Amino acid sequence: MPKMKSKSAAKKRFTLTGTGKVKRHHAYHSHILTKKSTKRKRNLAYSAIVDKTMESTIKKMLGL
Repeated sequence: MPKMKSKSAAKKRFTLTGTGKVKRHHAYHSHILTKKSTKRKRNLAYSAIVDKTMESTIKKMLGL
C-alpha cells in the first residue's frame, strides 16, 4: 500500500507543538491595516491554537 500524501496547503498553514497541539496563524493581518487599531494588529500577529473540534481533521490533512 502506498504512503498517504499530505495536503500541501495544510503543510504551509499549520505546525505542531511539542505537546501535539496544532498551531495556526490569525487571518486579516495581510492588507488594509490602516483602519485597524494597533492592539488589534498586535493580537493578530501572534499565533493561535486550533480548536479541538478541528484538530483531528487537520492532523489527517497533515498525514498524521
